[in-house]
This record gives sequence, C-alpha cells and structure tokens, in this order.
Amino acid sequence: MAEYYLISQLPSLDGVSENVPLPITEERFNELCERFLGKKSQEAIKKISLSPPKNAECLGSSLIDAWNECEINLRFALGKVRAEKMNKVFDTENRILPVEYIKVANAAIEKENPMEAEKYLNSYRLEMLETLRPMDAFSDEYIFYYGLKLKLLLRIRQFDTETGKKAYRNIYNSIIKGDNLEAEQ
Repeated sequence: MAEYYLISQLPSLDGVSENVPLPITEERFNELCERFLGKKSQEAIKKISLSPPKNAECLGSSLIDAWNECEINLRFALGKVRAEKMNKVFDTENRILPVEYIKVANAAIEKENPMEAEKYLNSYRLEMLETLRPMDAFSDEYIFYYGLKLKLLLRIRQFDTETGKKAYRNIYNSIIKGDNLEAEQ
C-alpha cells in the first residue's frame, strides 16, 4: 500500500528534455523511499548502480538483476571492441556477449567525439531500461525502474567536456589493462 503513496508523489520522468532541470533530485527520491518503503526495498534502492560490479550479486529484484546483467554485458562488449581496435587482447572471462551489445559498442567507439559516444550509450541505456519497465506502476519493481532512470538522467547532466575527456581516458586505459570497469570519480 505504501508504494501507492510513494509513486503518487513522484513526478514523471517521461519526456524530460536534456536542457530542462529534473523535477526531482536523487536525495528527494531517496527520502521518499526511506519514508514509504520497507527495509528490504530500501536496501535494494541503495544497491542500484549504473556501474554494477562484474560479478554482481542477485538482489532478488528481477529488474535490478536484469539491469545489472545488461550493463555488465555492455561494458564487456565495450572493452572487447576497444581492445580489438587497438589489436590487444581483452579477457571477457568466458562471457558470451550478445551480438546486440557488440553492435552498440562498435557504434559508440566509431564516434569521433567521446561526449557524443557517451550520449549515444546513455540513450541506448535508457532504451534498454524501457524494455525492463514493469507493467505494474505501483510496485517495488517500478520504484527500482524509476530510481535507475533518475540516475541515468542525472548522469548525462553531470558531464563536463574536460572532466569527461579525463574520465574517458581513465576508463579506456582501465579496460585495456583489464582493471576495474568503473570510472574514477
């Protein structure tokens, strides 16, 4: 029942333009979740990440688990394609990467401008998230979907050209060396 109260207070994120401020902050979203959700759902909200670890644990949420699997596959595909472009070897850890992710990774690395590549990848991630959108708009899964979408929309707004170039180089070098797949903050 608390999900109804929570979701009724969340502004729509559909159709939000990149140039318009978001109608809610992540802090406000988390405050509402703390007020209306049970401990198990609150813990799941805290574990939502745009950069899940390579061996992400199952959280008991079909949406979060599916998101993590998609994002991990995308990151491995990016590492593989980037490494191949440089004639290097990239360890996919015996992961079978769906062709869709390889195609997206190829399209992203073909972009001349790293910012355009990031926008392309962010757009793909938003589309991917939409395929996971729960039918029941008054469920914990929908709240997890909303939290992920909010994080994605906030992420693209935080990009700065110079900071982006530095992070891009760090991620690129990290992938080629086989280090952690997450960007340095």
